[in-house]
Parts: sequence; structure tokens; C-alpha cells
Amino acid sequence: MVRDAIEEFLKTAAQPVLIEPGEDPLPISAGKFAIGTRADMCTLECWDETRNLVRRIRAVGKARRGFLELEVERFGGRTGSLLMIDLAQASNTPAARHGARLKYREQFRMSLRRQFSGWKLVELSTEPDLQHSLSPAYPRALLRRGNQAIAAIGAGEDAIDPDGVLSFGLIWLDYLRQRETRLSVGTLAVFVPIGAENTTCHRVRYLNREAAQYRVFVHGSGILEEPVEPGDYTNFSTRLEPFCAPVPGPELAGWIERLEAIEGVERRPRPDGSVSMAVRGLEFARTSGSTLLFGIDQRHPASSRQMSEVEALARGLTRLRNASAADRTNPLYLRHPEAWLEARVRASVCNIDASIRDTPLYGQAPQFAAGSRGILDLLAVDHDGRLVVIEVKASEDIHLPLQALDYWMRVKWHLERGEFEGRGYFPGVSLRTDPPRLLLVAPALEFHPANETVLRYFSTEVQVERVGVGIQWRQELRVMFRVPSALLQLWPSQSSGRYDKRS
Repeated sequence: MVRDAIEEFLKTAAQPVLIEPGEDPLPISAGKFAIGTRADMCTLECWDETRNLVRRIRAVGKARRGFLELEVERFGGRTGSLLMIDLAQASNTPAARHGARLKYREQFRMSLRRQFSGWKLVELSTEPDLQHSLSPAYPRALLRRGNQAIAAIGAGEDAIDPDGVLSFGLIWLDYLRQRETRLSVGTLAVFVPIGAENTTCHRVRYLNREAAQYRVFVHGSGILEEPVEPGDYTNFSTRLEPFCAPVPGPELAGWIERLEAIEGVERRPRPDGSVSMAVRGLEFARTSGSTLLFGIDQRHPASSRQMSEVEALARGLTRLRNASAADRTNPLYLRHPEAWLEARVRASVCNIDASIRDTPLYGQAPQFAAGSRGILDLLAVDHDGRLVVIEVKASEDIHLPLQALDYWMRVKWHLERGEFEGRGYFPGVSLRTDPPRLLLVAPALEFHPANETVLRYFSTEVQVERVGVGIQWRQELRVMFRVPSALLQLWPSQSSGRYDKRS
């Protein structure tokens, strides 16, 4: 039966491989694979130029097209699992990814033993725990020595998002503190691939050292893991372009005025001197020099004869992208909800915080390479001259706090160097040198439950506030709750040496 199942799998597999926990996939190719019988048990042998795998097969587990799970007998009579999968089957991508995770889990185990030789590895897991927002993408561990404990988490070299490891590390740390009430879990150890440590180290610099201690290690192919000092990472990938007031020619200025006169059209000057025209956050036209480019997915230069077409596009968008639109399944209604919410915040920022000036209000300044964040950044100033970073998110995102911190750090960096005033931002306003305030704005029901957990570990230098708006924010931007950082901070407990939330 076992032999038949293996042979049937091989008949249909176009790119068969063997995957064993902790090992790279081993290709199955003609002349380098054999099935035999030993002591009434089916045996399997597979090899390449560097490896030779021999296993006795006890039974067949799950089976489907392109996938076969085998129960194997390992040395000493121990049982284990062996996967045969066809990489040509797209449905097997998760299985291949799972195999890679298991491989890194074993590497992570060895790293922990080397770096914490005097500690007992109590727990090591890659299993998902949706209830506690623990991801299977990053192996996590608990180490113990007496009543002291360390929470550890790692991102493998092939991790899709190594920057996400710290969010889940803080969640894991907090979860262990609640679960292991007899232990003092005072340290979080984070392992990241070499070359991908910058973001994690920058973020760690702005975590609360009174709430926990943080250690960062880097690892890579062919090298052992090494500790790094987050304090050494002070250079940012960021730029602040000089703000140039738009000076369009007479004809272009007339076109802009015609479009701005359409109800629902927003005019937004940009730092490079261009002007963006949008309907509830969705840009449909932008100036480039003396040219007006228009279109949704593709931009075309407009001429005077085409202005009626551009105006028709704007009016069509105001009809389709409207809170009272008849068709709320239309792609243009659903597109870029963050941009729509950002437009609502721009139009009534005083509803979010009465201390913030209506103008000027800048979007994505400074700019930095951050991939697809899915968050829109606004930079404002309050009436006391203090900068305010506003991060807008329309849907649930577990990484919102740390991604917002990325932008806050860069604003602070440029502020300390006097670059905002020196490059034409906030004209006529004397900016304070205090660290910026940080507002996280999202629909009240769309804050991820773990966001509050992560925010509790922020440094007190980061004055952050969660602002939840009503679910009907397209119709009316109404603040439903505010949670300032003072209600989230962790404080050392004098009696236990652990950390408690103080409100």
C-alpha cells in the first residue's frame, strides 16, 4: 500500500521533492531515487551530490494530487514525518513554505543554544495561534533559567517580511508575561537575516527600556548569528525635498481653477511644485511643468480641446466616489479606501484634534523607501508649533504601530536638523524642537486587537494617540474614542519586578 502510494505520486508529479523538517527540499530524479523493502517495511532512498536520505516508511498520512505525507521511522525507533510534494502544483506553495519554516526553526534552535547556553529551551514553536495573534511565519521560543525567562523570535533568510518579526516578537513577549505568571520575562531576543536588520534596529531604539530589554542578532548563509547594537543604527533612508510653491502658467492655472470649481474635487500642492487634483483621495490629474496629465490608471497630456473630457472624468468620479453613491460595489467607489479616509481627515483635521492647524498639511513628506506600507502619512503642526504625524489606515493592520513609528522617526530626524524650515515647509511657523506627536487614525472597529499591545512597549518619548472614527466615516468623520499613550504605558512593578499596565 505504501509503495503503491509513492509510485502513484511519482507518476503524476512534474517536479517532485522530499521535504523533511529542518532540511532543504531534496529533488527526486531518475537514477537518484529507490524504493525497497527491509524487515517487511518499505524503505525509501534519495540522494544528490551532497546528501543521502534513507528512511523506513511506516504509513501513509494525508494524500492528494501532488502531495503525500509519510510517517517514517528515524534512528532509535523515533517517528517523524516526510513530505513528498510536486513543486509544479501551485497549491503546494504553502507546503514548500512550511518546509522552509521548519528548516529555519531548527537553525533557530541551534542559535538559541549557542547564544543562551546557560538557559533551558522550554518551548519552540512555529504553530499558528490566531487567538493570540501569533504568526507561523516566525519561530518563537521561551528560555528559562531559574525564575528568569527570555522570549525569543526569529525571521529566516527566506522570510517574506523580515521587518514584521518585531511586531510578533512584542506580542509573544506580552503573551508570555501573561501566561507565565511565576516567571519574570524581562528580555526579548530578535533574530533577523543579515542585511535586513536596519528596520528592526531603528525600531528597537524607540522601545521602552523600562518595560523590557531587547537584544538583536543577525544571521546569514554560512555564518553563525552575531549580536548587533541597535544604538549603532542612526542613519536613515529618507529624503526631504525642498517645497516649491506651484507657479502654473496662465492657461494651466485656468484649467486648475475650472477643475477645482467642481464640487468634490480637491487641489493639493506637492513639494516638487506640481499640483494634484483628486476626488476623495483618488487622483485623476496632475500638473507636470506646463502640462496637465489626466487619467486614472494611465495618464495622458491634456490640451484645451480635451478639458471638457477631463471635467467629465472629474464629475463622473464625484458621482461614483460618493458617500451616497447608488452603487457601492463599483471598483472606483472601493478603490484606495485609505486615500478616501485621508481626504476626510484633510478636510476636517480639527475634528481629529482641535489643536492642529488646518494648513499647511503635507502628505508623505519626508519620503522614504518602505515598500507597500498601505498607510498614508500626513504631517501637520499644532498651534504651539509642535509637529504632528498623522497615520491613516482604513483596515485592520497588525503592523500599524511600528510602521507608523518608521515615519515618526524620520520626521524627528529631519526636525532635529532644522530641515523643515530650511526647505520651505510650514512657512511663518516657528517649529518646536520637541519630538513630534503621533496620531493613528482608523475606523474604531478596524484597529487590530494587538495594536494596543505593541504600543505599550513604545518609548515614552513617542507620544502616540489612537483615534478611532465612526464606521460611517465616508458620510461623517466622527471621533468615537481617543486613547493617549499615557493609558498604554507599562511600568515596572515594585513588588514583583514584572511589568504592569497603568491607567
